[in-house]
Amino acid sequence: MKKFSKNFFGLFISISLVVSMLLAQGCDLLQEFSNSPEDDTQNQSNNQNLPDSSDELGSVPSPVNFVNAVKAVKPSVVAINVELVTRDIFGRTVVEQAAGSGWIIDSNGIIVTNNHVVEDATSITVTLDDGRTFNAVAVRTYPANDLAVIKIDATNLPAVKLGDASKLAVGEPVAAIGNALGMGISMTGGWISRLNTTVQFSDTESLTGLIETDAAINPGNSGGPLVNYQGEVIGITSAKIQEVGVEGIGYAISLYIALPIINNLISQLPA
Repeated sequence: MKKFSKNFFGLFISISLVVSMLLAQGCDLLQEFSNSPEDDTQNQSNNQNLPDSSDELGSVPSPVNFVNAVKAVKPSVVAINVELVTRDIFGRTVVEQAAGSGWIIDSNGIIVTNNHVVEDATSITVTLDDGRTFNAVAVRTYPANDLAVIKIDATNLPAVKLGDASKLAVGEPVAAIGNALGMGISMTGGWISRLNTTVQFSDTESLTGLIETDAAINPGNSGGPLVNYQGEVIGITSAKIQEVGVEGIGYAISLYIALPIINNLISQLPA
């Protein structure tokens, strides 16, 4: 076995110390280089390209609030109660009662509803949002599209604002407002699930150009308005169509289809 002298060990220790010092200086230089102003500028530039979390959150749509829409249209929605005289199987006279909804399209007492709400009625009573009641003085109907207009003897009524139903889109939020189940004016919300829908009632009867929605529609709010989140009327709900559909799906007659018919019916009303 070889033996090393003390001078050799001294030289080895000296070299080790020099190498350690050089390595330490190199680490300091690397640290300074990594913190150079150029890198800081580059990091700031990269950070500017990153999406701001607050911006991303701001782009997410908040839940649709129909409070203002309901406030705007509710004074124009009316409850309609009708009486029908029929006969039972024994030939006895029976007076039946039914309820529906409607909405004021003209401040001079003109109201839109469904044909099936007023069809064969012997008396029609309209209750306004402020509690006043009026008897219908004239009715015009268009059964093929389940539409009707009613005239009451009143003026200066709050008329609805009409929307552009030709610009609707699937996924748009909507609300049905009416005399739900005959228990007073209420609102149900949903979304447009399909447009230009056709529903077949029988071999000879069908309706086209319908708005399909998941907003709840029942015999009470039938004839009431379907509105967008701005409170504009875009359709007329119909429980008659609902009867031939499936649970959870409601239908409204698009105002785009209905308005020309409504205007024609209004022109037939007495002055």
